[in-house]
Amino acid sequence: MRKRMWIALTALGLGCLALVTMRAQQKVKPLTALDYLEIQQLNAKYAFALDTCSNHGEDYANLYTDDGVFIVGLNGLEYRGHQRLVEAAGGPTCERLARLPFQSHTTENVVIEASPEGAVGKSYLVYPGVRGERSDADHSGHVGGYQDIYVRTPRGWRFQSRIHVFPPQLPGEYKGIPNTKLEASAKK
Repeated sequence: MRKRMWIALTALGLGCLALVTMRAQQKVKPLTALDYLEIQQLNAKYAFALDTCSNHGEDYANLYTDDGVFIVGLNGLEYRGHQRLVEAAGGPTCERLARLPFQSHTTENVVIEASPEGAVGKSYLVYPGVRGERSDADHSGHVGGYQDIYVRTPRGWRFQSRIHVFPPQLPGEYKGIPNTKLEASAKK
């Protein structure tokens, strides 16, 4: 019995040591000033590509990796892969621009941190109003934010994933539970 206990404890200890060693080897490469600038530009390009449906949604989709994903945190809807991301921007017909009031996506307070994947980020999202014109209560003001994973590719920094995090959840704290599921569980 003692021999089995000793073997189990030894195996557990070796497993813990292996885990600590693996973690130590996963060094996070520091980001350079240029990395920060390029990621900030990625965020700026995102807003313009989405707001204008430029190049019929292709410019928006090209801001992501080939297998990138945009997730709507309100309901969990996913746009995964290039073609679905083109659709998320409204392309190829840009019909989204015709059915929604004019929106200017303003990404504020972008926080970028180095990670094993490359970088992670969080930011606030604001749709600024225009003196009450072309807007309504759902499309004006603070509307949550984004939670991002950025990776460096041969084409530069790209979104691996971007989640639109809706209030009351906060960017950086979203764990994959859409607001609609949270609200349903709160009513029980």
